[in-house]
Amino acid sequence: MWKRYITVSKLEEAIEIKAAEGMSARIVAGATDLMLELEKGGHKEVSTLVDISRVNGLNSIHVDDDGWIHLGPMVTHNSVIASSILRKFAAPLVQACWSVGSPQIRNRGTVAGNLITASPANDTITPLMAMGAYLVLTSTNGSRIVSLDEFYTGVRKTLLQPHEVLTDIYFPAIRENQKGIFIKYALRNAQAISLVNIAMVMDFENGFIQNANITLGAVAPTIIHAREAERLLIGKQINDLVIREAADLVQMAAKPITDVRSSAEYRKKIVRVVAKRGLEALSLQETPTIPENPVLLSTSVDPVCLPEQIVHAQTEKIITKINGKSYEFSSGWDKSLLRLLREDAGLIGTKEGCAEGECGACTVILDGCAVMSCLVPAPRAYLAEIQTIEGVSTDGKLDPVQTAFMEEGAVQCGYCTPGFIMSAHKLLEEYPTPSQEQILQSLTGNLCRCTGYYSIISAVEKAAKAVREPEV
Repeated sequence: MWKRYITVSKLEEAIEIKAAEGMSARIVAGATDLMLELEKGGHKEVSTLVDISRVNGLNSIHVDDDGWIHLGPMVTHNSVIASSILRKFAAPLVQACWSVGSPQIRNRGTVAGNLITASPANDTITPLMAMGAYLVLTSTNGSRIVSLDEFYTGVRKTLLQPHEVLTDIYFPAIRENQKGIFIKYALRNAQAISLVNIAMVMDFENGFIQNANITLGAVAPTIIHAREAERLLIGKQINDLVIREAADLVQMAAKPITDVRSSAEYRKKIVRVVAKRGLEALSLQETPTIPENPVLLSTSVDPVCLPEQIVHAQTEKIITKINGKSYEFSSGWDKSLLRLLREDAGLIGTKEGCAEGECGACTVILDGCAVMSCLVPAPRAYLAEIQTIEGVSTDGKLDPVQTAFMEEGAVQCGYCTPGFIMSAHKLLEEYPTPSQEQILQSLTGNLCRCTGYYSIISAVEKAAKAVREPEV
């Protein structure tokens, strides 16, 4: 897929490579979107991947002295969800990140990557635009600042130049007199692309709206504002009449298309529905809540950083540790981690179900985080710690999750089982006494084509009990 893979230890190294190679070099953070596109034969111009995921400090979330929140380019969706700063001052963004994919996807996918991919259905663009976000684009010539409102020029088209790197995302913290909300409408509750999404951020004074931002996703070539609705709301109190009038204007702003996920007519109707729901929620102060203890399937906070630049070329080795055993691979540098594990390491327990990050059969633990190995470049394994299904049992004794799956008849055909066990195993590391809701959250990235979910949930509950109350 690629000819050269470079893991940098400093952001300046990535910027220099982009300056030299331009469009042929692509920055890799989570790579969840890029891997899928490369596997399908896209981006034929790309010959070099530049991995910034091991650079210290790029996952920073902080508030500056002027009250602006800054997100580094390696801030993942799960980092947003776990952030107390963002839960307090950027609730619409947290709500959007919670709706993205699954825990495995959220552990790898970054907010910066979501913005740069520039799909009008991407969830984090909508709230960040409503909150008035800016981007810092850096090259060897210096940095420039672009508002997110101006960044998009068309479907998957942006103002980012071939030699530039996104180095900062910043936006004002939501103040006490502001209210914000994000609502996503999709075909299912997880692992689904938005049919429509909406974000609202409004300033209130004595119950009257002083300023309104309403942004819409998946209904136009780019994320758009519902400008007429925003103007209507200024100086108004939210009541039934205002909600109806504003929802009508939001609907008029949408210019959707028909595609495989929805007809334009249906999207148009849903726009009005979500706009009405959003305004009603703001009037009642009943915005969607994120679980106090969300399931991340991660026990790792900071990335494993490298002390120096490492260049992965075809003749070099990938040195890694899998299930506690050291490996050196002279091949496999130009494929996915899933294929490296199966084809080069001979660890065939990890399964390929969809190769698109949809089914979870390929779930492994990478540096403490559950990930879809089909969407991870194999060279990311360099100096990493990886656990596969083969490494779950210890000293020849099955893990409690494995035992419970057999006893509860949760195995079914068995193809998806390794992925389910890896997710459940990680859940019990994160939350040894999970609630049923946490169990459901942990399995949102795993599909069972035998529809055996009841027995799977029962097995995880039984395993949790065995962990709490081990036999003497």
